[in-house]
Amino acid sequence: MTPEFKVDFERGARIGLDEALFCESKTVDQISAIVDAVQARTGRLLLTRLDDTKYQALFARHGAQLDFDPLSRTAILGQPHPTLPTAAVAIVMAGTSDLPVGRESARTLVFAGQPYREYADVGVAGLWRLLERIEDIRSSPVVIVAAGMDAALVSVVGGLVSGAVIALPTSVGYGVARGGATALRAALASCAPGVSVVNIDNGYGAACAALRISLAMAASQK
Repeated sequence: MTPEFKVDFERGARIGLDEALFCESKTVDQISAIVDAVQARTGRLLLTRLDDTKYQALFARHGAQLDFDPLSRTAILGQPHPTLPTAAVAIVMAGTSDLPVGRESARTLVFAGQPYREYADVGVAGLWRLLERIEDIRSSPVVIVAAGMDAALVSVVGGLVSGAVIALPTSVGYGVARGGATALRAALASCAPGVSVVNIDNGYGAACAALRISLAMAASQK
């Protein structure tokens, strides 16, 4: 039997962010039942940490309604929210290995209707690549920085832009990178003032933090 569940349909009204479905620890039957419940009520849902095996099992039941992205392991049920009249969030990624986590942020923003721009492979090992894009990045009032290994990019960007900087440590790296623990500690210890930090590989959480800031800015301007 599928355990009882309750979808928080009022979350959007309370905090401006819909509930998302974290699929990693759920069975296909549990995910399918929640999707059915959402289809009957709102028809719109973001699914995160949905691997290809589970998606293939879901496809026969919900494939036509699910927009699946294997890189970010996300799916969007139904249509995303209408585009918000807010400035684009910048998603800055140190290397191509950080793309899956950065794309999770991007897909979360897409679902919410938040404009965004991606800047990939601009890590400190080739600092000139970041400097070529820095003026574009500065034009965004909110910047997500996804970086693994030593997460040096977080402090560099934090010292170059005036907007809100959200550090997104990733689990990329060898040995002492320790699955992102070194990047997390480096981001927390950053000497760039005012940098906020989310958990390792939590692209969804970084996007939600960016959305809260973006929505608060938009509300203050009304």
